[in-house]
Amino acid sequence: MKTLRYLFLFLFIFSITISCSKKSKTGEAKYLVGFSQCNNAEPWRQAMNSNAKKEAEKYKDLIKLEFTDAQQDNSKQIADVENFIRKKVDLLIISPNEAKPLSGVVSKAYRSGIPVIVLDRGLETDDYTCFIGADNRLIGEEAGKYIAKLLKGKGKIVEIQGLPGSPPAIDRSEGFRSIIKNYPDIKIIHTIVADWLRPLAITQMEIVLRAHDKIDLVYAHNDPMAIGAYLAAKNAGREKEMFFIGIDGLPDPSGGVKAVIDGKLEATFLYPTCGKEAIQYAIKILKGEKVPKKITLKTALITKENAEKYYDPDVKFY
Repeated sequence: MKTLRYLFLFLFIFSITISCSKKSKTGEAKYLVGFSQCNNAEPWRQAMNSNAKKEAEKYKDLIKLEFTDAQQDNSKQIADVENFIRKKVDLLIISPNEAKPLSGVVSKAYRSGIPVIVLDRGLETDDYTCFIGADNRLIGEEAGKYIAKLLKGKGKIVEIQGLPGSPPAIDRSEGFRSIIKNYPDIKIIHTIVADWLRPLAITQMEIVLRAHDKIDLVYAHNDPMAIGAYLAAKNAGREKEMFFIGIDGLPDPSGGVKAVIDGKLEATFLYPTCGKEAIQYAIKILKGEKVPKKITLKTALITKENAEKYYDPDVKFY
């Protein structure tokens, strides 16, 4: 009887071992990573997601990515993060829609013991593991310098801003204006808000074109808005009257680099998507390695002279 009990115990342990072994062989991930995206409608953010997924494929036995789309809604993004907290994800990656509204819930996640990687847009809290992004204020300053040179210190500018309250929109505007203020003959004659979206930039630019007979340059906080402004001007037969400058520099056939090659944009500024880097640093954190609190990615000015170097016709993000 005693022997039978030992036999049953051995068979039970053996079956559990086999079960675990099979589970491991299926490649089931060890860690769940929640990725809270602020808005999947923007091509640059679709590229961020695509780059993150591509990098995560290299570690599919280690991590599983779960994405959410806040659709530019702060309340929805807060709910998305709350849900990740309830799920007890092993790590949270977030690109916040706006700084102030999202700071509280990110702090809650971090204080609950979840490592947090913040992408692209800063927060009004230090409760996160690391921030990854380029320097938006510096990009704005470089745009200002390039534009001042392009216009030879004189001209009328329309600025198209991104989502109000988002750090990139604030920094890209402040950096740009800090340079332009040194040129009294350069005037910002109209500022519009298009929430990073091309369709909204088209309709807003149509209004601006009716209001101003003379526009020398359009500075947009991202390429879709810059291209939207170009299309509105083209529809009005005025696209050759002005320059169009954007930011993002996506390398795909629908992105800003191709728009520069095609002559729609005079220039764009590369802003890395941070998706690949987010996964690379997530792996380090999950393995217990220390990472810097702030990781600043490099940017670049892209014009017709160097655009081919950044263009990749085979890339597809969306």
